[in-house]
Amino acid sequence: MVAVWFIVGSVLFFSESTSTAGTWLFLVGSVQLLIRPVIRLGRRVHLGRISPEGPRSSARDF
Repeated sequence: MVAVWFIVGSVLFFSESTSTAGTWLFLVGSVQLLIRPVIRLGRRVHLGRISPEGPRSSARDF
């Protein structure tokens, strides 16, 4: 879905009147790209807090 937001946003930049909508679609795509790393970071921090040996148990973090 992220690729769709970026493609549609790119097409909307061809016209001056739709460039604002294109900017918003680029922003939505960027936020979606950020979600997975934030979830991973939160998981690692949580595992580091509850596990005495640290987040080594999450080495297979897909």
